[in-house]
Amino acid sequence: MHLSVFEAGMLVCFGISWPLSIIKSLRTKMVDGKSPIFMSIVALGYVFGMVHKVIYSFDQVFLLYVFNFVMVSIDLFLYRKYRTRTT
Repeated sequence: MHLSVFEAGMLVCFGISWPLSIIKSLRTKMVDGKSPIFMSIVALGYVFGMVHKVIYSFDQVFLLYVFNFVMVSIDLFLYRKYRTRTT
């Protein structure tokens, strides 16, 4: 097994945006401009990444996929919770 440094870097870069998006939703209680379809597709992509890691090349990067998936799922939950408040 080897650590996928470039894959990890990609996931860290993508992963930085999700907590910021979640914080903004929690602070403003607004989800204007967010797309649940986009977030669902991204979440599905993370699931595919996790499956690939489990089947072909399991390493610590798997945890980055899990973290990102959880963050997108929280963002989707907040979208559903606050969508009626958008104007």
